[in-house]
Order: sequence, then C-alpha cells, then structure tokens
Amino acid sequence: FPGSGHRVSMAGVFAAPGAALAALFVPFETARLTRPADGRVLFLRARADVRLREWAQPGWLCEQSFLPFAGELSRHGLRVGEPAVDERFALVLVLPPRQRDEARALFARALQHAAPDGVVLAAMANAEGAKSGETDLQKLAGPVQQLSKHKCRVFWATRDEAAIDPALLQPWLALDAPREIAGGYVSRPGLFAWDRVDRASALLAEHLPADLHGRVADLGAGYGYLACQLIARCPRVDAIDLYEAEARALEPARVNLARAQRDAGRELAVNVHWHDVTRGLPERYDAIVSNPPFHQGRADLPELGRAFITSAADALVPHGRLLLVANRHLPYEAHLGQRFEIVRTLATQDGFKVIEATGVRA
Repeated sequence: FPGSGHRVSMAGVFAAPGAALAALFVPFETARLTRPADGRVLFLRARADVRLREWAQPGWLCEQSFLPFAGELSRHGLRVGEPAVDERFALVLVLPPRQRDEARALFARALQHAAPDGVVLAAMANAEGAKSGETDLQKLAGPVQQLSKHKCRVFWATRDEAAIDPALLQPWLALDAPREIAGGYVSRPGLFAWDRVDRASALLAEHLPADLHGRVADLGAGYGYLACQLIARCPRVDAIDLYEAEARALEPARVNLARAQRDAGRELAVNVHWHDVTRGLPERYDAIVSNPPFHQGRADLPELGRAFITSAADALVPHGRLLLVANRHLPYEAHLGQRFEIVRTLATQDGFKVIEATGVRA
C-alpha cells in the first residue's frame, strides 16, 4: 500500500488462479485445438498468471468483474474490458464459477460472443462442479469434447447454429439479471450470500448504535444490506458510501438503496463505488461498518479482514467508530488493538461476534 506506514503489501492475499487456468491451455499444447489465426480471443472471468502471459496476444480481451483480479490482469499488460454486444470471437475462454446459475449465464454469454464455427472452451476443477459444467455446456451448445488434467475437466464446443438449444439460450442469459430475493432485497447469483440475508450481517444490523451519525462507509457492501439497515435504523446518518470490489453487486446495491430511502421517507447522499478496500479509502468517515470477507474459495484468508481493518482505521476521523462482524474463530482482536484504543465485543451469537472499535491510534 503506497503512501501509508500502516499498510502492508497484499501480494499473495488473493488465491492464485490455480489448476483450472493451467488446464485451460492443455488442448492447445496437445494440438487438440489451434489458436485463432486473427489472434482475437475473449476470456471471460479471466485470471492472470505466468501461463496466461505466455499465451495471450494483443488481440485478447479479458473480462473480469472482481476489481483485484482485473487490476492484476492490467498489471500483466493484458487488455481488460467488456465486449460489445455484437462482437464475435473465434475463441472464447471461460473459467466458470461454482454457482450454477451464474455459470449457465456465463456459458450463454460465451456462446453469444462466439463467431460461427468459433470455439467455447472452459476449464473447471473436478471438486468445483466440473461435471455439471460440462453437462450444461452440452445442453446449450450441442456436442462437446473434453479431457482431464490437473484434477480439472477441460471441455469445449464449436458454435453450430443447428446444435444450439434456442429454448435455453435466452433464459440462461437472463439468469445473471438482478432478481428479488427473500427479505425484499434485489441480488444476483454468485454474489456473497446472494439469495438470502447473511446471518452475520443481520447480527451486526441488530447491534448498530442508533446514535451513529454523519458520514458512514460500508466496506465490502455486497448488494447493500448493511447500508440499507443504516438508513432504516440510524436516522442521524446523512451520507453513506458503499465500497465493493465485485462490479456485479453494484446495480443491485443501487436498487436496494433507492428502496431503503423511499421506505424510510428520507434522502441521503449515497454513493456506490467499485473499489478494492485493501488499497485504502479516498475519504474520511465518522463511522465504518463491515462484514469483511475472510476467504476466497474454500481457503481462509484472515489477512484480508485485517487489511479491511487497516483501511478503516486510516479512514476514520479521530473520534470515529468501526463496527464489524466476523466468525468467532478469526483472530482480529490483536490487530484491532494495534489500531484502536478501545475494542469491545457487543455480541456473540451463532458462531459470530460483533465488535466495536473506537479511539483510532495514530
């Protein structure tokens, strides 16, 4: 983190892309497939590593909605962005997510952007739903070929208009659209706790002090649940900034915030930012709330939560408050004690703890 003596490098905090990315290129290494003559490739949910740098060419377009991964791609010299609606590619690479609705929508988008006789190529870890992914691509696009490597399944289909199931294409594309979920919120598949109110966030909401006031930030805001609860429970809060690294969460968050203000009968200064909290915050706040992420995939990454705490401490005014919720086993107290004079537990329930920290240390 440049510019702050408190921050430490987050290199290595986010898990490496792993075996699926290595497996993705095996069909080319074994001559089962050849790279497009025009050099143009679309890579959906792209991840950066040494292998990708070896294979990528200037004509490649990498799409990645998670800001730390998008930044990593850019730092590797790769072009990051979204294809035009009518843009077509001879090769579309995909690293599908585990969440099945999100993956199906991604397969449909990949097929939509594949040129006639273009190839849609995907790789998934066996333990992350590879067999279901292959089955879904076959349902949508017709016959697939596959191979196994690095405990992953690599599978691909050639775009053949006669083989595509038109009854699936549009409905699967629509699976990624924001939708109503329980509790009266809007979300979309693949977000954190996308189809429910997360228990930890609900516990924090129950313990939001009614006297919170001024400008407040929600770090790792997701679809905006905590920010909506601030609007409903804390009448002296007059401005809220939401920070979220997953771009797909921003549209649902905006919808939910508009509803929350309408239901509360008041308007606040509300902004939603696509932002990597681990790189610090651009503004100062009277209070900060957070249910910080602490894992990627199945691996615990408590240093990610500690980076959120560091950024929060750096952004609070001297008398500001940090309120966060975390799994009880996560060892945040020592780090909180380094950055705050007073750290107290407001509640413990269902395996979670709500912590308030005040008195920011210089």
